[in-house]
Amino acid sequence: MSEELGVEEIVSAYLSVRNAREILKANFEVEDAVLKGEQEQLSALLLEVCNKTDASSIRTAAGTVIRKQKEVYTCSDWPNFRGFILENNLIDVLQQRIHQSNFKTYLAEHAKEGLPPGVNVLRELEITVRKPTNQ
Repeated sequence: MSEELGVEEIVSAYLSVRNAREILKANFEVEDAVLKGEQEQLSALLLEVCNKTDASSIRTAAGTVIRKQKEVYTCSDWPNFRGFILENNLIDVLQQRIHQSNFKTYLAEHAKEGLPPGVNVLRELEITVRKPTNQ
């Protein structure tokens, strides 16, 4: 393909495809938001039925409704919580992922030491295409 088309044609095609994808995504998000709103209203009605009947589940021919409690924990004081984690050796309550930009800064400051044990790096070259600027 690259032998048949010049770089300008490839860039133009790339931008056309990206623009088409952006339009599709925007349309999908609008339609999905409508459906999500309808689904939330129906969920609220089902939760109301479960609450009124004190049912943890309701079986119907169309499907089963299950009422369950969801818990989400948040932190409003990270420095204090971090101290608690370290004092009680509770590292396992945190998610296992590396903060990319903070770790990149650490590596830049400790370049001679290399990667810490158990850490891998994946480097890939990628292309960014920008629209032409108005001249």
